[in-house]
Amino acid sequence: MGAPAAQLLLLLFACRWAPGGANLSQDGYWQEQDLELGTLAPLDEAISSTVWSSPDMLASQDSQPWTSDETVVAGGTVVLKCQVKDHEDSSLQWSNPAQQTLYFGEKRALRDNRIQLVSSTPHELSISISNVALADEGEYTCSIFTMPVRTAKSLVTVLGIPQKPIITGYKSSLREKETTTLNCQSSGSKPAAQLTWRKGDQELHGEPTRIQEDPNGKTFTVSSSVTFQVTREDDGAVIVCSVNHESLKGADRSTSQRIEVLYTPTAMIRPDPPHPREGQKLLLHCEGRGNPVPQQYLWEKEGSVPPLKITQESALIFPFLNKSDSGTYGCTAISNMGSYKAYYTLNVNDPSPVPSSSSTYHAIIGGIVAFIVFLLLILLIFLGHYLIRHKGTYLTHEAKGSDDAPDADTAIINAEGGQSGGDDKKEYFI
Repeated sequence: MGAPAAQLLLLLFACRWAPGGANLSQDGYWQEQDLELGTLAPLDEAISSTVWSSPDMLASQDSQPWTSDETVVAGGTVVLKCQVKDHEDSSLQWSNPAQQTLYFGEKRALRDNRIQLVSSTPHELSISISNVALADEGEYTCSIFTMPVRTAKSLVTVLGIPQKPIITGYKSSLREKETTTLNCQSSGSKPAAQLTWRKGDQELHGEPTRIQEDPNGKTFTVSSSVTFQVTREDDGAVIVCSVNHESLKGADRSTSQRIEVLYTPTAMIRPDPPHPREGQKLLLHCEGRGNPVPQQYLWEKEGSVPPLKITQESALIFPFLNKSDSGTYGCTAISNMGSYKAYYTLNVNDPSPVPSSSSTYHAIIGGIVAFIVFLLLILLIFLGHYLIRHKGTYLTHEAKGSDDAPDADTAIINAEGGQSGGDDKKEYFI
């Protein structure tokens, strides 16, 4: 049997796989007739495996479709776009990794409401898949039924979103200088995520991230641990484990664990007022700090036995100071973690006169009176200057009136501003 005859038999065999009715026309193209689900994939394989030797049936490079690979986060939406320059009067088709036809032109083939038609033209077929699952990952095929059938592949990668990490290993309060180990774990990432540690703004160097495949065979569980020694400065510190993954697109996904550190107390004595004088009331505050906070305070004065005071209050009160109260005082802050003793040397100064309220009032009144007198003096100076200046002008006018005053019956007003005796002035005669 010759090669052309074998090829013809192969084509006839392919037709048997298309019960919906796909016939080969005289010009060598497949004619579509009521396509149904699953009828095109075997047809695609049969025709693609055929080698045409006739030059008239060779398709040009312009009829080769093209697509692009896509990456989508699980639960998101991906758009598959297939384009061709020369469609040769044929339709484009999308099929999934299982070789099930999704769309043939504008005709839906697979009944999956997540898959929708975006665009269908002779030169383009675009579809969208919403609520993408990990099972949707794989190679999607775009085909055009020329002779031979031409295909293009689009690899869809689905990213698994890592779950919020969980921190374990912290059970109760830690003692100062104790060493602790914390563990962090996150599941569901694809590809495997990375874990990082920090304490406040300080990065902690934990062990490298360990990776374990999940039972579904697609996602991964990652874990990491960090070991460090705590100090009293770590009391109340927040330890943070963060998961880094491309599906998060820079969003923070982390878990925090606040730690408590128990440590021995410290104390300092603060006087109130800061510079006490004889006759004043004085409070010595013993400011204790620790975890737990001091429950008792023991006050002592050097050279004095027994202790002055044992109390839950932190202040030692002197209602009325005198010189005999001078000396060195000690305060011991006590908690179940230990104790700490602070010292303060009290020097009682001589009493100083304190201005009374009446003298202060008189000083204020005196200042106000002085300010008013100053304003009156300035006013009198300006008034005197004004009177002196205007008095000279009045005398000049009076002298002129006695020498040149005309008779009252001939009083005129030179309203036209004429000259009188060569003087370039306006004169008013009465």
